[in-house]
Amino acid sequence: MKGRNYPLGIQTFENIIRGNYVYVDKTALAYQMVHENKYCFLNRPRRFGKSLLVTLLQAYFEGKQELFKGLAMQQLEHEWLSYPVIHLDISKGKFYDMASLHATLDSLLADYEARYSLHVEYEKAYNVRLQNIIKAAYAQTGREVVVLIDEYDAPMHDSMKSPDLQEQIRNAMRNLFSPLKGEERHLRFVFLTGISKFSQLSIFSELNNITNISMLDKYSDICGISRNELVSIFKADIRELANENEMTYDEALSELQHHYDGYHFSGRGEDVYNPYSLFNTLASNEFDDYWFSTGTPTFLIDLLQEKHLDMLDLDDITATADRFDTPTEKIIDPVPVLYQSGYLTIKAYNRRSKIFKLGFPNTEVKTGFSNSLFRYYAPDNLGEKDALYAAYYECLVEHDDMEAFIPHLQTFYKKFPYTLVNNNERHYQAVMYTIFAMLGADITPEQPTSDGRIDMVLKTDDCIYIFELKYGKDAETAIAQIENKKYAAAFADDKRGKVLVGINFSEDSRTIDDWVVKRLE
Repeated sequence: MKGRNYPLGIQTFENIIRGNYVYVDKTALAYQMVHENKYCFLNRPRRFGKSLLVTLLQAYFEGKQELFKGLAMQQLEHEWLSYPVIHLDISKGKFYDMASLHATLDSLLADYEARYSLHVEYEKAYNVRLQNIIKAAYAQTGREVVVLIDEYDAPMHDSMKSPDLQEQIRNAMRNLFSPLKGEERHLRFVFLTGISKFSQLSIFSELNNITNISMLDKYSDICGISRNELVSIFKADIRELANENEMTYDEALSELQHHYDGYHFSGRGEDVYNPYSLFNTLASNEFDDYWFSTGTPTFLIDLLQEKHLDMLDLDDITATADRFDTPTEKIIDPVPVLYQSGYLTIKAYNRRSKIFKLGFPNTEVKTGFSNSLFRYYAPDNLGEKDALYAAYYECLVEHDDMEAFIPHLQTFYKKFPYTLVNNNERHYQAVMYTIFAMLGADITPEQPTSDGRIDMVLKTDDCIYIFELKYGKDAETAIAQIENKKYAAAFADDKRGKVLVGINFSEDSRTIDDWVVKRLE
């Protein structure tokens, strides 16, 4: 909204408050956290406000009461004591070798050694240096020390493709963190953030008393923006967004939800919007894929190919918490790192069975991820993407003409790399689902009915397209299956038109060779 400053690129609490940027008050949750725990760990996807939370805690423990005027913390805290704070932001470095790790850690520790008049001895182990800093801070101030470590896992992520280097880095980081347990009597509070969860054995050594708040319901929206916060704080902003895009208020709110909502970090926690994408949208009055464009998950795409997984495998995952919330230092299963990185989220939770359903949180992530996968499928034909999008918009969005769109799909399949072709129906289904997801379509694969599963369902404003795909048969057989199993009956209460789409893929040409489009009256 004009006249409001959105904190784009601003990650420091003090700068946000003093610069009069928009701030969504998380101070009550922060207060609760530091008074319930002594050691805490929180993992959240990138650009979700972890660094902002860390700097909020720093300002609080340093007793900067003036920064909390008008916030919940002002009413909750009455003493406003000042503690010595050691804030180590590990994300300040890039860690592609041990030299870069040493340079970053040396610099971070040297700053505090200088603050407490300690002689900088680079030859000493990191645990000894951190221990000396904690003891000096305690001795010189007479107060317990607060240690805040932001993005602790950055070195492990940078070294993901080099197991030997990662092992060396883990050993160094284990050494750095070891005083956090031994110096407990000198510590007031310890807080670590990261994207992923690495096991205590590999990173935290004997720090077995750390509380992982990442999946606790009460802290589910400590980062990000809840729906209640959105509609109460940003109502005028949404109205302006609506006006600029020729929408009603409810349409703009629905579009924000569709694009950026859908994150759940616990079984029964709050529904959370991506703050980075939300602020960018409100600042520009343009809907776009802001979060996804800031980091392409290339290693995840490679991992999916290595494990022979595709978009169909990721759309609806059933899992217990010990599967998707497991340590990620040795990636055997892509699901944990996909969840912890924000590409998958909790979509449903059965309290009795303790079974979670995981899926893509929203259109931004689903579209962005499928776009990345498309680049793997067709690296030499990226121009086809633009042509396909134009055809999708012209044929389906504007005119609901599936008959006119299918030849464009056929053209794409003709150019599909031979080496990536798996001659089976599921492969062609996975590719088609990826294409529609990339185009931003409302597409659902394997939709259950009373008599089986529909291969895919595509919904537009005016039509519901029911797909049945065949390989090495014919399109009439596909249509007959849709009719015999009465798939359209599943949408009887929906007033939109129903269109049956049967497609057959050729064994010889490896593309669409036959299709039937049948509109129900």
